[in-house]
Amino acid sequence: MNKFFEKLKILLHWGILAAVLVFLLLLGIHTAFSNWTSFRGNPQLTGVADSQFPAKLELLWTFKAGDMIESTAAIVDNMVYVGASDGFLYAINVQSGKSTWKYQTTAPIKSSPSIHNGIIYFGDGDGIFHAVDIATRKKKWQYTTEGEIISSANFAGDRVLFGSYDGFLYCLNIKKGELVWKFETEGYVHGTPAIFGNFVIVTGCDSYLRVINIDDGSETQQVNLGAYVGASPAILVSNADSQTNPEVRAYCGTYGNEVLGVDLTSGEIAWRYEHPMRKLPFFASAAVTERLVIIGGRDKMVHALSPEKGEPQWTYTAKSRIESSPVIVGKRVFFGTTRGVFIALDITNGEQVWKFETGSSIVASPSVADGKIYIGNEDGILFCFGEK
Repeated sequence: MNKFFEKLKILLHWGILAAVLVFLLLLGIHTAFSNWTSFRGNPQLTGVADSQFPAKLELLWTFKAGDMIESTAAIVDNMVYVGASDGFLYAINVQSGKSTWKYQTTAPIKSSPSIHNGIIYFGDGDGIFHAVDIATRKKKWQYTTEGEIISSANFAGDRVLFGSYDGFLYCLNIKKGELVWKFETEGYVHGTPAIFGNFVIVTGCDSYLRVINIDDGSETQQVNLGAYVGASPAILVSNADSQTNPEVRAYCGTYGNEVLGVDLTSGEIAWRYEHPMRKLPFFASAAVTERLVIIGGRDKMVHALSPEKGEPQWTYTAKSRIESSPVIVGKRVFFGTTRGVFIALDITNGEQVWKFETGSSIVASPSVADGKIYIGNEDGILFCFGEK
């Protein structure tokens, strides 16, 4: 029996887990409602926003960076922060779409910025992890790894966690950037780690899902996914009101052409989904609710699956690959395509309800705050949509 399950069983015995789970989810997700502080909107990386959109979104403004935008924007206190391949992190006013300041690095920025207590955290192509103070607009500290950083940051207490292409998952002290521990995997760590309770869940290019104790960096669970994974895991708690049988699952797509539902209490793969005809890799991360797991693939399709059994609910066929991770807003799901189209589908049936041609490939993911949605493309343009 693995250590993760042992700890989970103890909590279940005392009837504590349900309250803890509800508290954590409300804390992590609710704080993302008025802002969008990280890549998938909350520590569990569910890609779900609580915002009211008009039936028809309109383009409010565009901002042109110096090079490609592959980074997903973060939005806090009426400012949008996004990195670009020109090595700049831009701070943009949400009302005017004008840049008020920018922070320069020496390498492309593909890592999506994460914001915590007034500090922006992100990595760059030289393997440097940056902490930038929003108030002073200056470096607070830096930490250097041995590989490119595309993974975005996540937070647990006084610690910040992220992955690097040097094969390590890093845990740093959030105040000074000092190394607390690092965990070596067997491949690149491309995706963002998810946080659940006192554990960090990471999927990597070594084909494993790993559950690691945040306190000391010890591995408590290892699940062989059978293929390379570039996506970040999305964590969902079902039956959270039950004191005896809540289910904790991680969902991700793989380069083995599958979408997986992993039961974190048993350490087993609960289900595998593969489209019967189109067998191509999944690079984007999933968006998950209690009713649907929605993910786009390099098969040019969006797949909606049941969280419990992975049964297909609907599919949508685009005209190009989907590497942009979807975001669910109310009854719509938004994503971009490599043909440059920003699309919204009705999550009840998968029908297209809105689209916008951006003119260039989209690999960045949407971010949502205060009734507006933002996305960047490879022409270096950040688009803001909402109600005029």
